[in-house]
Amino acid sequence: MHSIAFYLLLLISFTAIAIPPTTSATTIGVTYSTPASISGSVMLSPDRIAAKVVSMKIPAVRLLDSNPAMIRAFAYTNVSLFLSIPNPLVPLLASNRSLAMRWVYRHVLPFYPRTKISIISVGNDAISYSPDVSPFLLRAMQNVHLSLTDLRIYKISVSTTFSFFNIVPTAFPPSSAQFQQPNGEVIIRPILQFLERTNSSFLINLFPYNMYRSSFSIPIGFALFEEFPFNFRDDLTTGVRYRNLFDMMVDAVISSMAVMGHENLPVIVAETGWPSSGIDSSEVDATLLYSEMFLKALLAHLRSGSGTPLRKEGVSEVYIFELVEKDAKQGIRNWGLLHHNMTNKYSFEFSDGGKARRLLLIGFFLELVMLCLLM
Repeated sequence: MHSIAFYLLLLISFTAIAIPPTTSATTIGVTYSTPASISGSVMLSPDRIAAKVVSMKIPAVRLLDSNPAMIRAFAYTNVSLFLSIPNPLVPLLASNRSLAMRWVYRHVLPFYPRTKISIISVGNDAISYSPDVSPFLLRAMQNVHLSLTDLRIYKISVSTTFSFFNIVPTAFPPSSAQFQQPNGEVIIRPILQFLERTNSSFLINLFPYNMYRSSFSIPIGFALFEEFPFNFRDDLTTGVRYRNLFDMMVDAVISSMAVMGHENLPVIVAETGWPSSGIDSSEVDATLLYSEMFLKALLAHLRSGSGTPLRKEGVSEVYIFELVEKDAKQGIRNWGLLHHNMTNKYSFEFSDGGKARRLLLIGFFLELVMLCLLM
């Protein structure tokens, strides 16, 4: 009997070591951009934002404006940062290598590696930006990458962020998806080659809410991950059944990359979410209830580690848009996890606090106890 107890304790010890701290294959972060104006007397200082992120156990933040003070605030926090270079700078960085080096000197060198910077996006949805800066994307990315290499910084990858609706015209069936032409051949193909060569990731802004609104044939439950008998879409070409819109859109991106011979590139969803209020009264599905349902279901789906039908490991990172709500006023959608005064907007916790791991361990212990009782 003593030997059974000994082996039981031994197995429990090994199990506790072997099971990783989280069952999620995907890093789940948030986006943050410095508000144009501060609401009332609430001061959203960089230190306060960083402290809130740490308290919410958020492991990664995408800084949409890469404010150096904000980058500094995340030093020694273990929060990974995803930096962005604004679209107006893209032609300048493409034409002048020294300007690219200057950007790196200002936004990376003073802080790295005390601040964990993981990736830099050169531009955000540059294809839709006016004036069109997309022809300069690749050269700007190359110059930023070379600047990092010159400084012997090899662990920060360089990419650019695309918007799903501006590069993938048809999401269903995912197996037939292709990048919009001529941008697919002229802009995206050379960028995919650069990403492959430099071990970087394909970055995509992907909003199921927008696709749901654009198609009457998509039921709300399919967009909200609800488990109903008819909440699915079958891709007849591959025989794959899709049970939510998020996976379908991700696989449309993967299929589009596969057409160009880059099906194995890691994918990062740089923005996703569901608004809690819309631009006007016509957006009847932009509600706090649906927003909370979407976010809770998305987090549970990503933490399950089930991936997508075309990619079992799923996307490597997902960033929820956005951390802090802009001031509530007419004519804008509200997406924030927090109100603009930094109070919680939803009842659920962003972090599961290791709950999944604890449940897994408890289940394993119970199995061991039953096994020993039967011996």
